Amino acid sequence: MEQQILIKGVEWQGRSTDILIEGACIKQVAEAIPPSVGVVIDGRGKAVIPGLVNAHTHAAMTLFRGIGDDMPLTLWLKEKMWPNEAKLTYEDVYWGAKLACLEMMKSGTTAFMDMYHKLPATAEAVEEMGIRGVLTCACFDHFKPELTEKSKQKMEALFAGTVAYGSRVKFALGPHAIYTVSGALLQWIDAFSKEHNLPVHIHLSETEDEVNNSVKQFGCTPVRYLNKLGVLSPRLSIAHALYVDEEEIRMLADKGVKVVHNPASNMKLASGMAFRFAEMREAGITVGIGTDGCSSSNNLDMIEAMKLASLLGKAWRKDPEALPAGAMLHAATAQGADILGVKTGRIEAGYLADLCLIDLHTPAFTPNHNFVSNLIYAANGSAVDTVICDGKIRMQNRKVPGEEDILKQVTEIAKKFV
Repeated sequence: MEQQILIKGVEWQGRSTDILIEGACIKQVAEAIPPSVGVVIDGRGKAVIPGLVNAHTHAAMTLFRGIGDDMPLTLWLKEKMWPNEAKLTYEDVYWGAKLACLEMMKSGTTAFMDMYHKLPATAEAVEEMGIRGVLTCACFDHFKPELTEKSKQKMEALFAGTVAYGSRVKFALGPHAIYTVSGALLQWIDAFSKEHNLPVHIHLSETEDEVNNSVKQFGCTPVRYLNKLGVLSPRLSIAHALYVDEEEIRMLADKGVKVVHNPASNMKLASGMAFRFAEMREAGITVGIGTDGCSSSNNLDMIEAMKLASLLGKAWRKDPEALPAGAMLHAATAQGADILGVKTGRIEAGYLADLCLIDLHTPAFTPNHNFVSNLIYAANGSAVDTVICDGKIRMQNRKVPGEEDILKQVTEIAKKFV
């Protein structure tokens, strides 16, 4: 028999509930489940939510937290990020990614979509930390044919190498943006992803400058450009999508493209605020939430990201009923899981056992008239007490094995970036 975990008396949808986990999956969710052989977790005084899904980040950029703050996006990339990224070693990325996994775990995230360099280093970190990572091979060819061919070879080699990792690590393709990746390479990536059924993730329509330059360079806006290239598909998810019109939303919906909202970095970099969450959802687009990297959002707290997404959406619309708390939790769990292509994000029998227990004995949940409202608007990641991923306890009583060593190692490594 596979290992079992029984969570007793935890609050779920306003009721005391038992959850039986067997192996990597949820076996049963019921009012009362008789104790069996295995681990029993006392869920009294706690509520359960699906593990949160961070649908867009750059994990190892934890190393750059606080570097390049309060700068425009273009200058931030050219003067702070790209020069420092050129210094990164395998070990740097490994420890930066371990810190990211620790930070995500401590704030309730059990799965994330990453776009970064030195993918094997991040994969190694994810394997060791015990959460899930859909890891994209970040690529740039800067419209140079020789770099296009090198990028193709790199992606093929990395894809072949991912068979060495377990089921919690998935390979994906990460063309950076339309201003750093040629149309020819984007089309090759689309064909490669179709052949191997791989997710593709790209930054798109993040700033007004990007849209204006797209019109100058390609004769159309970013979404229309990708449509013209023939690379819009259900395998594609796009980060940001701040500047899209009704026709572009329809294009994305018709092609099954998914979208990730990153409210913290959009506000901090002043990229824009009018993310059309409601219109996209009404059109049938799957919309998730991401934190972006720590260099542009400064933390990886998805509970904070849900609050920011809701408040920002209400503010620019001047509509207090827009983007309610329940919709934000759905976007950060079930919708995020759909973007990553992982059977998680829901508390139902047959789904992967990725769960978080929230401590209700805190000021944020006192009184607890509405748990979801308190979670989104009052709490933050520190409310997470226990994290289970893939049917294994990864954090309990807010303690993660080895966290002190991770903090110490990253503190030393990060000194060279100052």
